[in-house]
Amino acid sequence: LSLPLYVYESSSLNPKFIFADNLSFLQFVFHTYTTGFTLLNGNGTAESEEHPLQQKQIFHGLGAISYAACIGALPLVFMNRYTLKSSLTQLVVRKLLPAPLLGLMSAFTVAVVRSPEFENGIEVMDRNGKVVGVSQKAGEKAVKETALSRAVLFGTAFFLPAVLMYFVERAKVVKNPRALASVRMLMITSVLAGMLPVSLSMFPQCGEIKRAELEPEIQSSTEETELFYNRGI
Repeated sequence: LSLPLYVYESSSLNPKFIFADNLSFLQFVFHTYTTGFTLLNGNGTAESEEHPLQQKQIFHGLGAISYAACIGALPLVFMNRYTLKSSLTQLVVRKLLPAPLLGLMSAFTVAVVRSPEFENGIEVMDRNGKVVGVSQKAGEKAVKETALSRAVLFGTAFFLPAVLMYFVERAKVVKNPRALASVRMLMITSVLAGMLPVSLSMFPQCGEIKRAELEPEIQSSTEETELFYNRGI
């Protein structure tokens, strides 16, 4: 995970990547990686014959990747296009905006590529692991939880290293550009290593949902007060 995040950060903070083509390509690489991970680690509910789930997810994913890459590059491209070089603009566009934008786009790609889960539903089970039914509401809950955890993971993993690097550069502890790149990579890896278990533990892998929140046909098919589902990663 640290390599694609480093690629994204380099494209946003390094002036030599200010051109639209470079920004869009590098962010396309990052979002392709994370979207592929999402596609492989979603809920395992089988697709219906009418809805070829994997093919639909791939098309959704390609659209989400392209959109996220363009939106991620847009602030820097806009700043460069209109030569907005004031210190306030530089602070907002290069330091403050990338972290929430990355978190938002990471959540967006999760929601798009896993949209068939809340359109077609996912399996819900009782305490013994017996499948009770397929629920759209459980699918919606699973996707929302995963999108939020992904936003927290990448938003924080981008924000903290950027803040730490600001103080490192200001203190002039490291002056060599290559050494600075190595320090940035180390910080990203360290923050990711700490944030990964935090984001995964925000919501349990085996999610719970109350029977009263599910569709009427599922409520009538069981007496269990709480049912369970696979949230995915």
